[in-house]
Order: sequence, then C-alpha cells, then structure tokens
Amino acid sequence: MPQYLISVWHSPGVQHRETGPYASEEEMRAAFQAVSEFNEALQAEGAWVFAGGLVAPEESVVIDGRAGEPVISDGPFTQAQQHMGGFWVVDAAGPQQAEDLAARASKACGNRVELRPFQA
Repeated sequence: MPQYLISVWHSPGVQHRETGPYASEEEMRAAFQAVSEFNEALQAEGAWVFAGGLVAPEESVVIDGRAGEPVISDGPFTQAQQHMGGFWVVDAAGPQQAEDLAARASKACGNRVELRPFQA
C-alpha cells in the first residue's frame, strides 16, 4: 500500500510560545485532544504508520558527511518562512484516500498540512 507524508507547518518562533501555534491554552488542549483522537482513528483504520512532533528548528544541527570528517553546525539547514512542526506517515490505498486523511489531519491539528507521496 502506498505511503504518504502529511506534514504540519508553522511560522518561525511559534514553538517558543507557551501555547505553540495556538492562540490560547484552551485552543491548544482542544487540538491535542483532536489529534489524539485522529491518531486513534488512524490506528483503528489500519492507516497508521508513524507520527511525531518536532522541536523548534533552532534546536537542530546540520551534518555534512560528504567528504572526510563530518562537519556539524547549528541548524536550521535553511532560513525559511515556515518550518515543519510535525507529521504523520500513513498508508493509503491511493491519492483520494490520502487526501481524505490529510483533510482530517488538518482539521484535527488546526493547521494547514502538506501531503506528499513517498517515492515508489
């Protein structure tokens, strides 16, 4: 079954706020509950592969091991208008089912998401 990446994107700095990308603690708690329920539904439907939230990009490191001794430097890799804050990897029968799952993910987390198939 094809696998898809559903990624959640945030503006810079939102992960440093106490409520993350959410306007209030209540909104944050509601989103966490909705995401938990979505994750349980994915597992019950057999679509669950893996999911996770990511720390702020400033906590990343960039590693270049192309030649000789690896060079390790502070991240992020690029300066961007948005960064990935979390993701799901799902099994879907095809693009339509994957789009349906992504729409449900977007509703659950309260953010826009990007859907990309893995290379075959």
